Amino acid sequence: MEYKSDIEIAREASKLPIQEIGNKLDIPTDHLLPFGHDKAKISTEFINEKSGNRDGKLILVTAINPTPAGEGKTTTTVGLGDGLNKIGKKAAICIREASLGPCFGMKGGAAGGGYAQVVPMEEMNLHFTGDFHAITSAHNLLSAMIDNHIYWGNELDIDQRRVVWRRVMDMNDRALRQITASLGGVANGFPREAGFDITVASEVMAILCLANDLEDLQERLGNIIVAYRRDKSPVFCRDIKADGAMTVLLKQAMQPNLVQTLENNPAFVHGGPFANIAHGCNSVIATKTALKLADYVVTEAGFGADLGAEKFLNIKCRKANLEPSVIVIVATVRAMKMNGGVLKSDLGPENVEAVKSGCVNLGRHIENMKSFGVPVVVAINHFVTDSDTEVGAIEDYVNSQGSEAILCKHWADGSNGATDLAQRVSELADKVEGNFNHLYEDSLSLFEKIETIAKKIYRADEVVANHSIKEQLLAWEKAGYSHLPVCMAKTQYSFSTDPNLRGAPTGHSIPIREVRLSAGAGFVVAICGDIMTMPGLPRKPAAESIMLNESGLIEGLF
Repeated sequence: MEYKSDIEIAREASKLPIQEIGNKLDIPTDHLLPFGHDKAKISTEFINEKSGNRDGKLILVTAINPTPAGEGKTTTTVGLGDGLNKIGKKAAICIREASLGPCFGMKGGAAGGGYAQVVPMEEMNLHFTGDFHAITSAHNLLSAMIDNHIYWGNELDIDQRRVVWRRVMDMNDRALRQITASLGGVANGFPREAGFDITVASEVMAILCLANDLEDLQERLGNIIVAYRRDKSPVFCRDIKADGAMTVLLKQAMQPNLVQTLENNPAFVHGGPFANIAHGCNSVIATKTALKLADYVVTEAGFGADLGAEKFLNIKCRKANLEPSVIVIVATVRAMKMNGGVLKSDLGPENVEAVKSGCVNLGRHIENMKSFGVPVVVAINHFVTDSDTEVGAIEDYVNSQGSEAILCKHWADGSNGATDLAQRVSELADKVEGNFNHLYEDSLSLFEKIETIAKKIYRADEVVANHSIKEQLLAWEKAGYSHLPVCMAKTQYSFSTDPNLRGAPTGHSIPIREVRLSAGAGFVVAICGDIMTMPGLPRKPAAESIMLNESGLIEGLF
């Protein structure tokens, strides 16, 4: 049987005007800033008006470690949101915006799949409402003002060797990871080493996603440390006097975006930090707005639960005072086979033993998530090649772990394929538990927080960091940053720092290559192993297949 591609399904969608989607959440038309007919931003005034509303139930969708076989975390997030509405609940979903880098690199798109998608798919995966461009511009404005300050006399006495603010762009470009800037003579400034990160790794992205309002945004931007003086005292963004102009550039970008699923249910799509190099969650303001307007809010955290969910629970929930009611872990038969040692080319035939062997990865995630005191459900995202015996093997394994697994067919059947999951999730969410807890306390030292994540989530034996890294962490603690949480930058493919080590490895170590202080965002980044904050394109990038067809329609996004 031949199946339609995601983009073909999205193109056939029967979309409602965005005002009608707003009506489902009681958002008046005059509080929607439309971008065309099918997407809009929600006004700050309306968000403030609803701040006293009672919060709905927050449901987190996460997953096992990603494999080339595919897991479908966003697809399940959309399917669950549609499923909740199908059974009569007032539900909304909250997901992140797509970065151009992965769209033209490995992923080709990030709006769900099959009949569990958010639309307009093409715009969401490309420029959307311009938020990423605004973040890129605000970030690079600060970069330009730092170098300009140095050029015009360096009144702040910045040590040019200690400028820590890098530039960003929303594209995978390994050639820009490390560069020499300001070459070409006196008129171009003072030559120094510099580099680029991808926009989603920008501290400005993290700040926009964690800020509560424009006032909070500007304060956080002002707190960014951009450089150090010769006496090693910090120079802040507010010292450069860039925080006001950056806030102006980000004013509209701070407003959450409203779109719809294929089944015309409301979806908030706002912010987009990666979970392997940043904190991996959609914006606090979008999540909080959705919670004030819907009874159930389904949100996702990037990559596997060892990264996105850990950061959602320890950074986003801590900073925004949020508490999830249920955690859904997405798994597939195909991914279990890969974790059990089967090659991607051999995933078709039934292999129950490989499924059973690969379930240890799922089991590790279940155990980790249950340690936060929140009920855990496993969603088995169905593929047509899955056999009943293979599905049964996962269900039996999950039951043995004290949790439950539910087969979901939302990719093929939309909300009808997710009603069982929706029913169970809503039942669990409606039980007032109140047992949510963070992995570590604010009072631990920064290195102890890194060790706690490495040992309790990754199951590492030790954290390896040289003397200079430990001294840097101590210096930040003395400067008043000891209370900050830690954001681990690590490969998404494994619990370890070796992307090829699948399953549930133990006995490994976590090497810390570098640490960065994101004083504005409010966390310390620990860069582990070989992970890069500026990705590169793969040997055969998705961009090679993305084009306009004879009818002028986009092909190749998926």
